[in-house]
Amino acid sequence: MSGTWVLPTRSGEHVVAPAPHGAGLVRVHWGARGGAQPAPAPRRTSFETPLDLLPLEATALGTRSAHAAELVVRRADGLRGARLRPAGEVTLTVERDAHELRAPFTDEVAQVDVELVLRSSTTHDVVTKHAVVRNRSPHAVELLRCWGGAFTPPVGPGARIGTLTGAWSREFTEAVVDLPVGTFGLGSRQGLTSHGASPVVTVRARDDRESRATGTYAVALAWSGSWRLQVETVPFTDHVRVSGGPDDESGVVTLPPGGSVTTPGLAGLWVPGGADEAAQAWHAYQRTLARSTGSEHRPVVANSWYATGFDVRVEHQLALADAAADLGAEVFVVDDGWFRGRTCDRAGLGDWEVDAAKFPGGLEPLIAGVRERGLCFGLWVEPEAVNEDSDLYRAHPDWVHRAPGRDPVRLRHQLLLDVGRPEVEAWVLATLRRLLTRYGISYLKWDLNRAVTDGGAAVPGGDDWSWRHTQAYHRVLDALRAEFPHVTVEACAGGGGRIDLAVLARTDVVWPSDETGPRDRLAVQHGFLSAYPAWVMSSWVTDELDVLDREPVSVDFRCVVAMAGVMGLGGDLLRWSPEQRARVRELVALHRSVRHVLHGGLVRRHGTPADPEYAVQYTGEATVVVLAWARPGRPATWRVPLGDLPAGTRLRARGGDPGSSPVFAAEDGLVVTWSCGDCDVLVLDRV
Repeated sequence: MSGTWVLPTRSGEHVVAPAPHGAGLVRVHWGARGGAQPAPAPRRTSFETPLDLLPLEATALGTRSAHAAELVVRRADGLRGARLRPAGEVTLTVERDAHELRAPFTDEVAQVDVELVLRSSTTHDVVTKHAVVRNRSPHAVELLRCWGGAFTPPVGPGARIGTLTGAWSREFTEAVVDLPVGTFGLGSRQGLTSHGASPVVTVRARDDRESRATGTYAVALAWSGSWRLQVETVPFTDHVRVSGGPDDESGVVTLPPGGSVTTPGLAGLWVPGGADEAAQAWHAYQRTLARSTGSEHRPVVANSWYATGFDVRVEHQLALADAAADLGAEVFVVDDGWFRGRTCDRAGLGDWEVDAAKFPGGLEPLIAGVRERGLCFGLWVEPEAVNEDSDLYRAHPDWVHRAPGRDPVRLRHQLLLDVGRPEVEAWVLATLRRLLTRYGISYLKWDLNRAVTDGGAAVPGGDDWSWRHTQAYHRVLDALRAEFPHVTVEACAGGGGRIDLAVLARTDVVWPSDETGPRDRLAVQHGFLSAYPAWVMSSWVTDELDVLDREPVSVDFRCVVAMAGVMGLGGDLLRWSPEQRARVRELVALHRSVRHVLHGGLVRRHGTPADPEYAVQYTGEATVVVLAWARPGRPATWRVPLGDLPAGTRLRARGGDPGSSPVFAAEDGLVVTWSCGDCDVLVLDRV
């Protein structure tokens, strides 16, 4: 194995070369083009091997020992570790804008093969990597850790790490960790990505001046089950090691003889700028994952939950649909409470048949009525969950995650199905296929309202329960997209409990949080947009009060918060006053008129929601949209510098002058000055 391989991105390049002693690939350069330099010989002692201080692309326990490894192998006969060596030539395939590198390795003693795969594209700034692990031995092989490699940003010594953490209804809270030395980790053991942390980190130099020079690095994991990311500093070197994959404390993957597994993808990006440039780079990459970003799968949704709860009645639903159509909604979604036995949260989950008591004529009359009002029809489901008071559980109590001999842990009066079992996966797919086929549904909201607590224990050798469950979830989503391409799928897990790159690649919209109080929700959305795009960010206008930030807001404020992503109506529409309805109708129409900019433009955040004034800017080819929010007592007039626009650009406010001062060109770009109440929407067209 010899040579140097360049994986170009839109803004830079990722360069790798053979590691010494045939021990894999080493990162030579990651950053601006033309910056590759021969790696200096690491300074080591007799306590370190020659490989321990190198920025290797992927490592196995047994190949090096001083620092963490991404692959930990234990064979059934007791052999532990893998000493990987080249098993063939590295190949670099170039097809138009895409580059793919494949590097094969093997351990002849353990009889384990590993193929490392790296991909890049000049259309975005992300490099992805994963590994395929194969067992050639006559023994079963346990993968105590099975991650697809690591990224080594050259920002050390130490690093400043940006994270998104929180809790239920407080998701995507930005936090910064200063790591001079040691290891920082975050993740989930809940069988889903969780509300507590999002699987993405940014990494910058600790010194501000050095940070501006090196730019921003970030790493994200494409995995929707239990997971872990860790950032490890290597003392007295310039690189920091970021690795991650499925959680290795709560699960083990066992490969039978001849078996193989593909690790989840790890995505790394570099941009020369700061946080907003990194966000824009993530959005550009996520655009390549989406089947579309247009309005066909991002309609204005009216959802019935806050208006009805479990009390679902045809006449009431049609009255809500009347109001939704009048306000400009495009889809009407019936939430929880429509299926057999569902009068509260203690019964019915698993019995996905229409409740005859609530719908004597079936669901068809309601669907017909919704369509007569010019709306498409959608339905809420929670197919992974089951109540013990259900026919499904009575017939298949063995289908749930549970530990033999232990009373199962109940949350929200429900248990979770072990979807990783083939018969359960088949049942979930058949159930959803039947609903989508019979009722002509165009919008499906897939929810999950509790964590997995007894994962896989009822299945012999079920240590890989999170892998199996997550892979089955992905397969069902893939099948639905292939069979029902017209159906918009919204991913929800009690809010933002299951959002990652793998979910974004398989669904159209995600529900970031159950918090719909407008000021609290604005804070959630601020963090969300730092790593995920506006075109997937479902956001509703509701009547809910804020929990943390109790400053009063107008109806306009609620609407403009919802306009920042995929706008929806979730309040009790029949209780809104004529004045409220009139204003909501105007703002829904405005959202629909600029939706292509909100979902397709470059996103830049100005300040934070805690500031006296806060704005989010969406820059399209011909139009710039600025959504702005203010706090009581802020100055009467304020200014927003419009980034992403060159000096001299001329813009005209749609609908007239937004304030006493027009938009003007400045040496450092454009600055807009205007007055507003507690919020405003500014639409600027290029002249």
